[in-house]
Amino acid sequence: MTGKHAGKAWLSVCLASLLAACTPDDGFSDLDKFMADTRAKPRGHVEPLPEFKAYEAFSYSAADRRAPFEPPMDVQLTMVSEQPVSEVEPDLDRPREVLESFSINQLEMVGTLESKDGVMYALIQDDTGVVHRVRTGNYMGQNYGRIAGISETRIELIEIVPNGRGGWVERPRSLSLDEG
Repeated sequence: MTGKHAGKAWLSVCLASLLAACTPDDGFSDLDKFMADTRAKPRGHVEPLPEFKAYEAFSYSAADRRAPFEPPMDVQLTMVSEQPVSEVEPDLDRPREVLESFSINQLEMVGTLESKDGVMYALIQDDTGVVHRVRTGNYMGQNYGRIAGISETRIELIEIVPNGRGGWVERPRSLSLDEG
């Protein structure tokens, strides 16, 4: 029986393939038309790849110098002995005045007074609002500032500041009248 069924199955496959081969080819006409239209269109042009310059490696010529991201090494000052020694230094033995406890930036000139004998005084207001009277020779500011001169609109100071090498240097400074 198995041979009988196998023969029928083989016969049916052969008949199906024979029928399929004899059928008209109408199902692909739209696909054939699309392919023909596509082949008939003008073809596009692809630009050639641009030419690139050859890579040139950077030559680091500062290899013998300090790396920029490492902290600098301590270098001793060799020029210290060549600088002339200054005779300027603050008088640390004198009693400090009231306005020496304020920075110059905290002080404001608010006016002037002149005595009968012609001595000019300046009026200085500190950051707490207290007004102080000063004259030439008084001290003010935290850098040993001595008043060298007073005019109606300006106070001239000479401060003594450290020079960074263990000595001191004089620095002129002024404080102007705030007319606002």
